[in-house]
Amino acid sequence: MNEIFLSNEVITYLLSEIVLYILLLIAAIATVGILKGWNFDHFTEKQFVLENRSYLVMSIIFFVLGLKIVLLPYFAYTIDSLSVLVPGAMCAAGVIDANGYGDPLLVLKIMILFVSGLWLRVNRIDLGEKSYPYMKLKSWFFLLIFILLSVEVVLDILYFSHIETTKPVSCCSVIFGELGGNTLPFGLDIKKLLILFYLLYILSVLMLHSQRYVMRVAVMLFFGLIAYYSIVYFFGTYIYELPTHRCPFCMLQAEYFYVGYILWGLLFMGMFLAIESVVLEGVFGKNALKLKKVSIGLLTLFVLLCSSYVGIYYLKNGVFL
Repeated sequence: MNEIFLSNEVITYLLSEIVLYILLLIAAIATVGILKGWNFDHFTEKQFVLENRSYLVMSIIFFVLGLKIVLLPYFAYTIDSLSVLVPGAMCAAGVIDANGYGDPLLVLKIMILFVSGLWLRVNRIDLGEKSYPYMKLKSWFFLLIFILLSVEVVLDILYFSHIETTKPVSCCSVIFGELGGNTLPFGLDIKKLLILFYLLYILSVLMLHSQRYVMRVAVMLFFGLIAYYSIVYFFGTYIYELPTHRCPFCMLQAEYFYVGYILWGLLFMGMFLAIESVVLEGVFGKNALKLKKVSIGLLTLFVLLCSSYVGIYYLKNGVFL
């Protein structure tokens, strides 16, 4: 058996994923049945049974998707723990790059995190109405998410089963360092990247008060992309206090007080709530003022936390990296 499958973290992660997937499979089958017969205007025994069944099914989906959100940081922790088994890997960066399934799997997990959060919001809105007006919408939405979840399970198995413990992989210094060949997007250098980072943060906050929903989402996604490069190629070096150490994963380790979980968490949650506010206002015509305030607060904390590492380093050493 592959040594990877003997890891306690991998066993716990895969068992959790498979159990949750089985629950969602049952929920998906039941959802198809609900979609076929659902008509809230019919006062029949069949409709009454469907309403009871839908409440149970949606409760299962709510519970499982909530757990899936929690499992993403555990996935990061799991692959980071495998760095001791994979030769050459110093952190999760080397492990995720160990085969061709790692990067697509990570991107897919982040996508599922976002769409699951949106489903939870749609479900909450629907349950708040007497006639469940969005039952069919959220059911179709769930079936779409279920397709993504099915691909995720396949990728999970393919990824972990193809990690070789005898073949050296590149460490993060090579993947993201000067030797790795990774460059900043759009021909940016560090100075322009930082200017863009702060400008996009200000623009993202201002756009939250705009009714141009497509533009709001586009600006937020662009800010997320630039924030990623800013952390890896600039702010991260101050977290590690080493100008050549560029990695989005090492900051998840105890050596750096797990600050990566806080940093990435603030960014993802801030972005998600901003996008959720667009759905709430643009699709359902609801007031999303509270969401926007929380989003601004999280994004501001994210920017302040990033900037504080630079400021603290300068105060301690009198120079920038």
